[in-house]
Amino acid sequence: MDILRFATAGSVDDGKSTLIGRLLYDSKSIFEDQLEAVERTSVDRGEDYTNLALLTDGLRAEREQGITIDVAYRYFATPRRKFIIADTPGHIQYTRNMVTGASTADLAIILVDARKGILEQSRRHAFLTTLLKVPHLVVAVNKMDLVGYDQAVYERIIDEFTAFASKLAVTDLTFIPISALHGDNVVDRSPNMGWYEGSSLLHHLEHVHIASDRNLIDVRFPVQYVIRPHKSTDPELHDYRGYAGQVAGGVLKPGDEVVHLPSGLTTTITHIDGPGGPVAEAYAPMSVTLRLADDIDISRGDMIARPHNRPEVAQDLDAMVCWMTPDRALSPRMKLVIKHTTRTARALVKELHYRLDVNTLHRDETATALQLNEIGRVSLRVTQPLFVDDYSRNRLTGGFILIDEATHNTVAAGMITGAK
Repeated sequence: MDILRFATAGSVDDGKSTLIGRLLYDSKSIFEDQLEAVERTSVDRGEDYTNLALLTDGLRAEREQGITIDVAYRYFATPRRKFIIADTPGHIQYTRNMVTGASTADLAIILVDARKGILEQSRRHAFLTTLLKVPHLVVAVNKMDLVGYDQAVYERIIDEFTAFASKLAVTDLTFIPISALHGDNVVDRSPNMGWYEGSSLLHHLEHVHIASDRNLIDVRFPVQYVIRPHKSTDPELHDYRGYAGQVAGGVLKPGDEVVHLPSGLTTTITHIDGPGGPVAEAYAPMSVTLRLADDIDISRGDMIARPHNRPEVAQDLDAMVCWMTPDRALSPRMKLVIKHTTRTARALVKELHYRLDVNTLHRDETATALQLNEIGRVSLRVTQPLFVDDYSRNRLTGGFILIDEATHNTVAAGMITGAK
């Protein structure tokens, strides 16, 4: 079975945590003791129903305030597919948490309260998911029970959101009317909305096609570790030299000609070893060990690619950056550490081109710094060549993080838009 990673986003009180709780409950993916604990907490809070939002809001502050603060990850499976859910917060001050949760997602669910329609936060989350190149977007119009399951309300929200989405690079957009509290159109089709002819949310999640979203053209294999067992009792392992890592793009097979970067030397793949033994081919996001025909000096941070399809080798990068720390602001001439795939280098912020208002999409070219949760376009100079692609082409080789040299804290996440 394949795995679908999806993130939920939306304004405060739109019902993200309730929706996930309903998915887990109706798909029978929670244990009895978990349900008993939620029922007990619901009674203690004076609620006359089982508050399924408590399944994901694990922090005490989240339960007390009834909001999501940190990214909560949950796992469940149906006979058709496995799922990893990232429940991301709606508050603007937790933009960095949402960026973290959505950065690896195949699909994003943006919840919209049917009573309130499209809010500023809904637009912000839609923009962030397209900035992060999440391939599939579902707009779940929640709380339809509170508007009498009115089709006109649903149609009006579709028109409003579609008009806004025309400004964004949305590749796949789906609308589903739901009631997370009562389970309408979440796992099963609802009899209360006979006018809706589409599938339920879970049916859509089970059947959305994600295999073609991954870049299977550009071979990219960042080397993470060199494996040399030196086992004297086993002749095969005594001379074993393998290069372990996670495939970031393309398809690799024994017999393929590949090039090593940065040396530029070419060789051939002789074997591909997976966790359970030899494999006939490797593709993203498989973790494998490559064995090559020639002994080349390869180490962590190097890249294996195709001789006639190489990534950009660059030390000057243009990127969109989300600043994630309250301790200091990003400003020109700042020195940081950049981690890109498996390679780490030092980086200098050469220039801040503009700060982007994620609510209005306005570019403030007079900005001199980026504060916590702000997004802007910057130019970086790195001390070592990096092997990069545009983020729009490959999210793994086009993304990076910035680290504070003194504290070793991650202070920013970036998406490469150009390199030279």
